[in-house]
Amino acid sequence: MAEPLLSVTGLTKVYRGTPSIVGRLMGRPTLEVKAVSDVSLSVERGEILGLIGESGCGKSTLGRTILRLHEPTRGGIRFDGIDVSSLPPHEMKAMRRRMQIIFQDPYASLNPRRTVADIVGLPLRLHGLARGKAETRDMVAAIIEKVGLKTAHLDRYPHQFSGGQRQRIGIARALVSRPEFIVCDEPVSALDVSIQAQIIELLSDLKRDMGLTYLFISHDISVIGYLSDRVAVMYLGEVVEIGPVQAILERPRHPYTQTLMSAVPKVEAQGGRHRVRLMGDLPSPLDPPSGCKFHTRCPLATDLCRSQSPTSQTLGIGHHASCHRLGEDLNLQEEVTA
Repeated sequence: MAEPLLSVTGLTKVYRGTPSIVGRLMGRPTLEVKAVSDVSLSVERGEILGLIGESGCGKSTLGRTILRLHEPTRGGIRFDGIDVSSLPPHEMKAMRRRMQIIFQDPYASLNPRRTVADIVGLPLRLHGLARGKAETRDMVAAIIEKVGLKTAHLDRYPHQFSGGQRQRIGIARALVSRPEFIVCDEPVSALDVSIQAQIIELLSDLKRDMGLTYLFISHDISVIGYLSDRVAVMYLGEVVEIGPVQAILERPRHPYTQTLMSAVPKVEAQGGRHRVRLMGDLPSPLDPPSGCKFHTRCPLATDLCRSQSPTSQTLGIGHHASCHRLGEDLNLQEEVTA
């Protein structure tokens, strides 16, 4: 069986902050935020793995740590058989040609003082992929047309474009170096609903035409369900469930996944379905709950959940979840409405 294009093992990212002068005088400890906690997953070549969860759960941090835009605190990252987590800076720079990112905000991710030709052509210059200005411009023009813009746009500046057009420029910048793997970090969440569908279709077409592999990050379940082959569900820095998209959408097993899926609008003959609402707010990563991190919001929590972290269990082919009560085959919606 072929090795996955991307394999992540035990990946953890901890941010540390120094207390203020007053805090140090009072003996307060160094602040620690475990944004990503012991995450293990893989992405097959040509696959779209959707990553979903609430805002602040660590999705973007995971994507950026995989690319080493943020350095991992511990854990392993292998890309196409290469241990990326231990690469020295000059080798990591060369690897970035093969691993790119599309950022969430098309207004903040483009340099307002550079033209489209300069912005999209920068990766070509950094990696020495074009010989001279003429070839660089030709390659930029080709990818600009591929993302649905015109070559007449090359000498314009970002402020002269709409949000959807700016995101197309960001996509062109990510693709111009012909990468194999793209982290799509909520690429449509900052766009108008009328534009989101166009960008989603564009990303789907580019994936097919260029043989790309995506880690697609989103909080929109409908987008994840439409694009993804598999789905990973993240809560407070941990992946709590992962599996084929159909299994996650139709028969989620982790209580948190069930609450997310119950929020998806669905027309049924009986007039819809009951929505399970989460209790309370997402706990602070500065002081995460003991045991299962979801127990403070879970109606099914027991004393075991409060004291001991669950381990991942296999539920089917490629389907895994971490919950102490999976063996009881409980349905959170039924429990809440009973």
